Amino acid sequence: MAISLVIFGASGDLTSRKLVPALFQLFRKQRLPEDTRIVGFSRTPYSDDQWRQALAESTERFNGRHFDRAAWDKFAAAVHYQAGDIAQPGDFDTLHQRLCELDGSRDGTRVYYLATAPQFYEDIVARLGACGLADEVHGPRRIVIEKPFGSDGPTARRLNDDVHKVFKEKQVYRIDHYLGKETVQNILVLRFANTIFEPVWNRNYVDHVQITVAEEVTVGRRGSFYDQTGVLRDMFQNHLLQLLMTTAMEAPVRFEAEAVRDEKVKVLRAITPLSSAQVATDTLRGQYRSYRGEPGVAPDSQTATFAAVKLAVDNWRWQGVPFYLRSGKAMSCRTTQIVIQFRSPPHMVFNSRSTNICEANQLVIQIQPAEGIQLHFQTKVPDAGMRLRMTDLDFSFVREFAGTMPEAYERLLLDVFQGDASLFARADEVELAWGIVDPIAAAWREIRQPALETYEPGLWGPANATEWMSQQGRQWFDTCPVLS
Repeated sequence: MAISLVIFGASGDLTSRKLVPALFQLFRKQRLPEDTRIVGFSRTPYSDDQWRQALAESTERFNGRHFDRAAWDKFAAAVHYQAGDIAQPGDFDTLHQRLCELDGSRDGTRVYYLATAPQFYEDIVARLGACGLADEVHGPRRIVIEKPFGSDGPTARRLNDDVHKVFKEKQVYRIDHYLGKETVQNILVLRFANTIFEPVWNRNYVDHVQITVAEEVTVGRRGSFYDQTGVLRDMFQNHLLQLLMTTAMEAPVRFEAEAVRDEKVKVLRAITPLSSAQVATDTLRGQYRSYRGEPGVAPDSQTATFAAVKLAVDNWRWQGVPFYLRSGKAMSCRTTQIVIQFRSPPHMVFNSRSTNICEANQLVIQIQPAEGIQLHFQTKVPDAGMRLRMTDLDFSFVREFAGTMPEAYERLLLDVFQGDASLFARADEVELAWGIVDPIAAAWREIRQPALETYEPGLWGPANATEWMSQQGRQWFDTCPVLS
């Protein structure tokens, strides 16, 4: 069956930087479904050939040495462009006519990808419905919606309501590119395809879990956007909670969309939103020192560029195990990692006078950029009495598998074409995630607790983050990944 992918926001950065390079890679790997057409829609007055040329230049820039001009020329034959304005309903009728011309009399699948600014989502959805582009008489119709999906709980619910007026939930694919990363998917394989991890993946053996998404860069030219968003909306509501759900979920009865998403939603339902008093003690917020001097940032901005949040998953498996979520800009390095911190041995049989302090085992899952897994465990130092040292077993994707790691969008786009929503957020999942983040944002805004701490760029956040963990008898895993 033929597939038509319509990209709204075709002249934007997401299309040229991520979507088209991913589609081209799928084509090169012979994974792009046969008879696939890509149709761009935006206000820029391109012809088909002009858009193809612009995409050839940007794809070569982003793909680098992997760009194959001969393969591109074959791929580009399936690339088309329709100039139009989202604000003009008549332009959607013109788009409908163009798609019918490209499809001919054949039935086929159409995928509408919203690569625009979020404020245009409702208008695009409404106009797709008004001109009949959402009707499934001649084949499946799917819509892909980028994050952020709403700016808080009420706006997310309103957007869900507007989308459901035109598309059924099974047609909606809310995308978070983190779920397309190989290492995120490997968490499920690690847990549910191996017998050695799942028996200890619970409150009996795990002391706590740390999930860190650190960025080395500052906000740069995104200052005006970021100052209205902040780290909670930018990273916690989507990326960090997605990683938490994947880490904490129960095994689905089978690996299919509804079964997987049911288990993820159960995790969110087990998290009780923090009260104002808990926000004051169980969260931290910070701002890197030069932030207020960034272009577009208010000189007295109270926007947090760093946050740490302690959450509890109140169910049988995780009762009493804190989950520490942390993210920030201008940090020591770029890394996304999950640390499963196991409990210390209940009794140390070795003479403490002849051993160093016995650290507990850790399982470190590196999501990016040094994709891999490390298991830290104690060993005896040879010819040194009964002295112990922490050693690790290390698995690296780059070392074990030939070739480069695929871009997350490759997997996610292919799943959309195949109608597999396993790695996409469901409506209730989005609303529950906002229900966890909104009370924190409200408390920060209304009671201004905890205080907004300043930190120097290049560190692991404010100094009080270390003290906060120390007071709980724990410490952060502040280790930058080793890149080969």
